[in-house]
Amino acid sequence: MRPADVALPVVLNLVLPQRCAVCALPGPPLCAVCRGALIRIAPPVCARCGAPGAWPVSRCAECTGRRLGFARARAAILYDDRARALVSAWKERGQRLLAAEAAALIAEVVPRPGSEVLTFVPGDHDRGLRRGHHPAERLARELGRAWELPVLPLLARSRAVPRQRGLALAERRRNVAGAFAAAGPSPRAVCLVDDVYTTGATAAAASAALRRTGARSVEVVCLARANR
Repeated sequence: MRPADVALPVVLNLVLPQRCAVCALPGPPLCAVCRGALIRIAPPVCARCGAPGAWPVSRCAECTGRRLGFARARAAILYDDRARALVSAWKERGQRLLAAEAAALIAEVVPRPGSEVLTFVPGDHDRGLRRGHHPAERLARELGRAWELPVLPLLARSRAVPRQRGLALAERRRNVAGAFAAAGPSPRAVCLVDDVYTTGATAAAASAALRRTGARSVEVVCLARANR
């Protein structure tokens, strides 16, 4: 971590007292009460895409018939109103310290992947400039420390992608088709990190790019997952 990444949040905390990202009460970036209220995703889940369900299945209705590109996807918490507030504060309101909280939640719920390396979904350049950081990359680096795995920037954006928010599943797939390219040969086993799994379209497109350059197995790990 660069000194500036540590210094900026410290300075901001002196000027603007820290509040919980979920309940907005003064205190740590994520208070103990709100952290405990986040809904952890526990078995049974779909073996492929990680969707929670009433019983374990190898493929659920959400991923049956789809070419996903990844071997499996797992997330730590459901993307409900509390999780949405957490992610919004982290991504859009500059609360960078929440990356460590997000990584701790993942490490608590998701088993360490059997991968050689972690990588991350590359962010949009313009949105990264506005935010001042790239959430998925910061999350991957925090997880790399927790899981003692190297983190490599294996992917790049090959074109600009409009926001996925509000798009239907088919539109999301078209939106990200061909949007990612591998920067070089990929290791055989890769864990791809992102912040939120909504339909799996972004994870599938990024995984496909890794598979085209040598990855034989891609696991996807996210903080939150939409329950469709």
